[in-house]
Amino acid sequence: MLVNHLPTLLAERRPKVADAVRATGISKTTLHKIYNDQSTRIDFDTIDKLCKYLEVEVGDIFEYVEESESENIEK
Repeated sequence: MLVNHLPTLLAERRPKVADAVRATGISKTTLHKIYNDQSTRIDFDTIDKLCKYLEVEVGDIFEYVEESESENIEK
């Protein structure tokens, strides 16, 4: 299971989703879906833009955890 850390990263840096939309050119709908964990697919270009904007690596935004581990994270 992938854990999405985008909301945490944005909260730490204080930009709003609208700021990220303007800075990256990613559509508002796409960014909101990623932010709200509603995306089923994300283009590499989108991930690249997010990494550049936030100055992070892919693993800082998305983390793979085993299902049993993810249950512990959610609790």
